[in-house]
Amino acid sequence: MTEFADQYLSNIRLQFRSYRAMAEKAMAQVEDEAFFVVPYHDGNSVAILVKHMAGNIRSRWLDFFTSDGEKPDRDRDMEFEIEAESRSDLMAAWARSWDILFGILDPLSPADLGRTITIRGEPHNVIEAINRQLTHYAYHIGQIVLLARHHAGDDWQTLSVARGATKQFNESMRRKHGGETKSTT
Repeated sequence: MTEFADQYLSNIRLQFRSYRAMAEKAMAQVEDEAFFVVPYHDGNSVAILVKHMAGNIRSRWLDFFTSDGEKPDRDRDMEFEIEAESRSDLMAAWARSWDILFGILDPLSPADLGRTITIRGEPHNVIEAINRQLTHYAYHIGQIVLLARHHAGDDWQTLSVARGATKQFNESMRRKHGGETKSTT
């Protein structure tokens, strides 16, 4: 069981890093002005999504084992308002929040996975809390990528396999991994 837990932790760390990198590669393709554009009434700009995610990550991961994941100083509603923040301010908050997340996630051991934490007073074991946050972040990072793709237009640089290049990509992966993909089921 410990081997499985180690694999889970290794994979989950990779997934969080992958989602963060995807968002940052997408945001790098957005001009400063477009970063703050709200596409429709009550919609979110890239800036708002960054602010919200930074607030959520900080709240959920700071003092992970010792305080509720919804911190009393968090003003979630204000995360959806942009006032005087600059892009650099928002990206600094984004970076700080991810540092908090990895400061907790990286040293986790298999023994930690069954521990209980709370989010808004609701108990979660650590696996549930991690999975909850990973899906939440994937959802918002998908929104960031969609907005970034829209703003970049024809200058967009794909973040995955380019259209029309799947066959070539699959073949390169087969060569890299020594042949046909084998199922373990």
